[in-house]
This record gives sequence, structure tokens and C-alpha cells, in this order.
Amino acid sequence: MLLNTQNSYGIVAKLLHWLVAIVVFGLFAVGFWMVDLGYYDYWNKLAPHYHKSVGILLLTVMVFRVTWRYFNVKPEAPEVLTLKETKASHYMHIILYVAIFGMCITGYLISTADGRGIDVFNWFSVPSLGAFVEDQEDIAGNIHEWLSYGLIGLAVIHLLAALKHHFINRDDVLKRML
Repeated sequence: MLLNTQNSYGIVAKLLHWLVAIVVFGLFAVGFWMVDLGYYDYWNKLAPHYHKSVGILLLTVMVFRVTWRYFNVKPEAPEVLTLKETKASHYMHIILYVAIFGMCITGYLISTADGRGIDVFNWFSVPSLGAFVEDQEDIAGNIHEWLSYGLIGLAVIHLLAALKHHFINRDDVLKRML
């Protein structure tokens, strides 16, 4: 079933969830690795190109994901969740979404501060809007870095909560997204 129901997520929501999770962790790993590349390193130009390209595609997927979520039924929270857990889950998802959008926006601001657009896998170019503030790339870079650590930390907490439900509580919370 493609669409969500009152009791379960549809295949589109599940695929979007796991695609975004894999891409976020992948971009974090590549970003963490590439900041230490030397000027003469083979990957010095190539890694940022791929990182930016995937980041722009992630932004596109996230816009689609939020739209999909808005126009689909949201499955009811499982009865095994307490009110506190339901609210925590709701706010965690909002914070994760905001952090991902924040990462995409700050990445764009870093990359386009010099007036050049972003070539996405050399398929198309996302134009620059220029610099909005002095030292935009440095300010956006610092925010991007701190957001990345925060996002990964929250994603790990999200993962641990899902695993707790599966292995300790032995409920179907995780299975709803598998």
C-alpha cells in the first residue's frame, strides 16, 4: 500500500524515512572526512562536489517528504505509548525535520556565498543568491557544523528509542516503519 492508513505507514513514507536516514548519516560521514583533506588530495575537489550534490537532492526529497506527510493520513500513535512518549516522538520528528532543513540551507549558504551556483552532479545548477551578510560562508559553516553534530546526536537518540521499543518493550513501534 502506497498511502498511510490510520494504523500504519505506507511504502512511500517508509522509503522516504529510510532514504533520508541513510543520506543524512552518509553526508555526515563524508563531511567529517572531507574537512581534513589536503589541498593536493585527489578528493579535495570531488568530495565537496558530491557532498553538495547529494545535499541539494536531500533538500528536494525533504520538501517532497513534508508535502507527502501533510497530504497523507498520519497513523495514530500506538496504544502502547504513553502520552509523554507520544509528545516526545512528535517533537523529536519536528526537530529532526528542522535540523535537516537547517543543514541544507546552511550548506547552500556556504557554497554560494562567493556568487557561484551549485552544480548538482553536472546535471543542473542551482543558482546563487549571493552573500546576505559579511563572512557568510564562515557563519553558515559554523552553524552547519554544529547542526550536523546535533542532528546526528538526535538521530542516534531516535534510533535508540526505536530499538528500546523493539528489544526491551517488545512492542510494534519499530515494525511500523520497517
